[in-house]
Amino acid sequence: MTHQRTLTTAHWGVYEVEYDDAGQAVRLHPFSKDPDPSPIGLHMLSDEVARLRVRRPAVRKSWLEHGPGSHPERRGQEPFVEVSWDEALGLVSKELARVKAQHTNRAIFGGSYGWSSAGRFHHAQSQVHRFLNSIGGYVRHQDSYSLGAARVLMPHIVATMEELMSMHTGWDVLAENCKLFVTFGGVPRKNAQINAGGATLHHVKGGLYAMRDAGVRFVNVTPTGEDLDTGGDVEWLAIRPNTDAAMILALCHTLFVEKLYNREFLDRCTVGFDKFTPYLTGETDGQPKDAAWAEKITGIPASRIVALAREMAASRTTVSIGWSLQRSHHGEQPFWALITLACMLGQIGLPGGGFGVGYGPVNLMGSAHPKYSGPTLPQGKNAVSDFIPVARFTDMLLNPGGKVSYNGQDLTYPDIKLVYWAGGNPFHHHQDLNRLMVAWRKPETIIFHEQFWTPAARMADVVLPATTTLERADIGYGSREPFLIAMKKAREPIGEARDDYWIFSELARRLGQGDVYTEGRDTMAWLSHLYELSREKSAAAGVTIPAFDAFWEAGIAEAKGENRDPVMLASFRADPAAHPLKTPSGRIEIYSEKIASFGYDDCPPHAVWLEPIEWLGGKTAERYPLHMLSDQPTDKLHSQLDHSPHARATKIKGRQPITLHPDDATARGIAAGDLVRVFNDRGACLAAARLSDRIRPGVVRLSTGAWFDPADAGSNRPLEKHGNPNALTLDIGASKLSQGCIAQTCLVEIERFDGPAPAVTAHRLPEFRPRG
Repeated sequence: MTHQRTLTTAHWGVYEVEYDDAGQAVRLHPFSKDPDPSPIGLHMLSDEVARLRVRRPAVRKSWLEHGPGSHPERRGQEPFVEVSWDEALGLVSKELARVKAQHTNRAIFGGSYGWSSAGRFHHAQSQVHRFLNSIGGYVRHQDSYSLGAARVLMPHIVATMEELMSMHTGWDVLAENCKLFVTFGGVPRKNAQINAGGATLHHVKGGLYAMRDAGVRFVNVTPTGEDLDTGGDVEWLAIRPNTDAAMILALCHTLFVEKLYNREFLDRCTVGFDKFTPYLTGETDGQPKDAAWAEKITGIPASRIVALAREMAASRTTVSIGWSLQRSHHGEQPFWALITLACMLGQIGLPGGGFGVGYGPVNLMGSAHPKYSGPTLPQGKNAVSDFIPVARFTDMLLNPGGKVSYNGQDLTYPDIKLVYWAGGNPFHHHQDLNRLMVAWRKPETIIFHEQFWTPAARMADVVLPATTTLERADIGYGSREPFLIAMKKAREPIGEARDDYWIFSELARRLGQGDVYTEGRDTMAWLSHLYELSREKSAAAGVTIPAFDAFWEAGIAEAKGENRDPVMLASFRADPAAHPLKTPSGRIEIYSEKIASFGYDDCPPHAVWLEPIEWLGGKTAERYPLHMLSDQPTDKLHSQLDHSPHARATKIKGRQPITLHPDDATARGIAAGDLVRVFNDRGACLAAARLSDRIRPGVVRLSTGAWFDPADAGSNRPLEKHGNPNALTLDIGASKLSQGCIAQTCLVEIERFDGPAPAVTAHRLPEFRPRG
């Protein structure tokens, strides 16, 4: 007989915790209310996951024996010495005080980035930023790897990405009203397993299948046909990667020359169309952006582009774009072009029409549930004004004092002496990891809070063991999710792991800022306080949730209310003057005077086609003729739980699979299951071949998430053994406007690997040595 189950939340879903007769958590089950639960987190209690836990505070041997800055080139190669919590806290507090005194807080980088916790209080990024602010501030990051280009561009021309994501037209409205759904980059259900505060009811599969049942026609413009599953027919247009902007402009051209565009909507709801059309027609450069021009760039027949434009104009059409398209060189352009196309169609604000900036990247867009304010830990005020665009982390470490253009500003890179990381894995999400390894030697001290011995933890100087979701109390809340979850502690921490809040409370106390950081509250006092603040804000927005004590007792609370417009930008369309956008003009900006004022040669003031630095139509393709896409994996969130039985079961010969078209494999003598070497001038990795005719010839796909596993961490260009695509990707900004990452702009070559295969060591524990 088992005890009553409790609930817990992870980014990929809610899970029911089963206990044995002794009250020990023994297994996890999918949430019974979820129509399409994710299996990713079901193994969180497994021995295989627990094996890699950080169990005690650990310090790199040279750093412990010789002090900060000692032999940074040995990071990732040197043994650790385990120490007591008291000694570890003393070392960290002393080092923070030293760096502040000698170099000021401008030498501290608060390096948290990533999906660190679904719980809203034990959210590692919020905790580390609150702590660093309490002791005088830190250099921060701006934007995200997921949406670097779009986050900067979209507020200039429509609205912030956060606003747009929360107002997407609901799946039910699409099923009832949409006739044609055209998506650039698919609607990948695997990506929609996740939500930042935890997905409770996964709705992408149900939404797409309901649209299919209602007779909606789907056109998927993407190099890989595996990223849209409707349970029915989908027309797949296998476009050349990084050329979507050219195809979208050609659709706009057809609408324009055939007078199929909505001039009334353009005049009433947009600005700048007449400044864009000279480029579209070729008046400014002699090249009309017509379908024949686009065919040479995209590989999509001109006749199909013209016919599709006519079909879109004749139908109630939604155009959607995947986030991956803006993770490319000039990644702003396909997003801007898509908005321009939607404006010309003139269906924005109509049921089943308009645009989506990603149906599918997370379990948020298309939700019919009310928007309300969930619990959020205040981070305090940062006294340091310095920041970097998040993807320029390596540049900052390598070029202190250097300059970088960003969104109309000229930033100066600070000289970082100490990196403090809690939540996230830079050796997963950054590009050109061989270059990052060189930069990683620059700081004098690198401190990590970690649950597992990840590659990043193994390359730190001080590693402090942090608890997992199951080992602490918290509140699960995801944007546009219907339920809040009381995440009750399910088991005792493994080893000597402590909550980030406990760790930072102790450090703040030693640095004389304990009361500033904690405000005199323990964990449960914070949970009650943050929840009740959220309850007040939600009530003001017309959404009701029960009082904290009732919520905690029940273990779950439903947010009830109706406060959202079911159609994206419907109010704006109805009356742009009464419901203006937050753009400079209050309308959608097809031409942006603000961006024009920046004078950037790589981001003009309207949508354009700009040739990427690497693409299949360029000179580099003569040496590296395959375009590598690095997408979100199916079996994990980024690199989280890569060592779990669920993720390891998807590997081939212990490596990440790479998908090739059979024709590309045959030309290289590669069979399914073969080990292959994937390489370019930046690096090389080993992967295992998977063959599919659902990928365009000349394109390969190597999903992210395999823990970085260089054969020789001391080398500047080691062979990565595990299949991490960021050993190969290019680390430059999308443009001077956004400086977003361009992971999807990457050419490679592949060859069969016939030599003795080096062992995968990514999931091994580091070496430990006794003191002395």
